[in-house]
Amino acid sequence: MGTALIVSLILVRRDKGFWQVFKGEKASIPMSIGWGIIGFFLVFFGQTVGALIEQGLGIKTGSENTANLIEIADVAPVAIIGIVVFGPILEEFIFRRVIFGSIFRKTNFFIAAAVSAIVFAVIHFDFSHIILYAISGFIFAFLYHKTQRIITSIIAHMMLNGFVTLVQLYQDDLMKFLGQ
Repeated sequence: MGTALIVSLILVRRDKGFWQVFKGEKASIPMSIGWGIIGFFLVFFGQTVGALIEQGLGIKTGSENTANLIEIADVAPVAIIGIVVFGPILEEFIFRRVIFGSIFRKTNFFIAAAVSAIVFAVIHFDFSHIILYAISGFIFAFLYHKTQRIITSIIAHMMLNGFVTLVQLYQDDLMKFLGQ
């Protein structure tokens, strides 16, 4: 993932207008960080709503994609860096800046966010939980659009992946602690 990110950034560095998706003033760095933190909670809430919808549709909880990543992290803890750091950076670069940003320049927020969210959901190859991934992708697009800084959605995405990774890795300990 790290290599893919570096190669991608090298390829776009010549295009001076690549990062200029929006008109107007970008949010300040502190505001962008704040929205990134708020964004984590928005995504968490969105995924809770999505999980309730999935349950209503009879879809079982537990993402196969997440389970596979946790299995890798359990065997090779260094993979956690890829899951929590490089994955979110690369995914936000591709799905928010490249896909959302390119479509936004030609259409509007809702079309760009919906398309990028659906592509984000499909690319995770966990089709039974496509609603959860699409909701997350839509919220990440909102965060990027709100602050006009990709760092905002990266922060929220990193926090989400970090939280899910910790909960999954320490699930047994958490259940013991909670007395279950």
